[in-house]
Amino acid sequence: MAVDVLTEIVIDRPRAQVAAYAGDPSHAPRWYVNIESVEWRTTGPVAVGSRMDFVARFLGRRLAYTYEVVELVPGERLVMRTAQGPFPMETTYAWQPAGPDRTRMTLRNRGEPAGFARVTAPMMAASIRRANQKDLANLKRILEAEG
Repeated sequence: MAVDVLTEIVIDRPRAQVAAYAGDPSHAPRWYVNIESVEWRTTGPVAVGSRMDFVARFLGRRLAYTYEVVELVPGERLVMRTAQGPFPMETTYAWQPAGPDRTRMTLRNRGEPAGFARVTAPMMAASIRRANQKDLANLKRILEAEG
């Protein structure tokens, strides 16, 4: 069973500001609940082919994985993918105007679990959804507080 989780939020900041902050993986530990660290394997800024090592905690487990940027439309869309481990994942950020100085950000995580992880896919999807909602709420709080 595939996991495909889409969450969104409207942030009261211009699209360029939201995309610049959220689209920089260096900021991820600040607004993602489960991400502990990000270490660049390539030099910045973000570009197709950029690679970053992430360390996260999810469902009580420590996860270490490498994301590679596979698509980038500056200010509009960023797609990162990992193929390692029992749960290869693709993460997509998209930013759209939602009015004057407002941005609708969508966060999509999808993947095809393998082995035993396949059995837990429905539980994983629910946990990812809850975490993503918290993450986007954190991002909104940070960006709107910074003005």
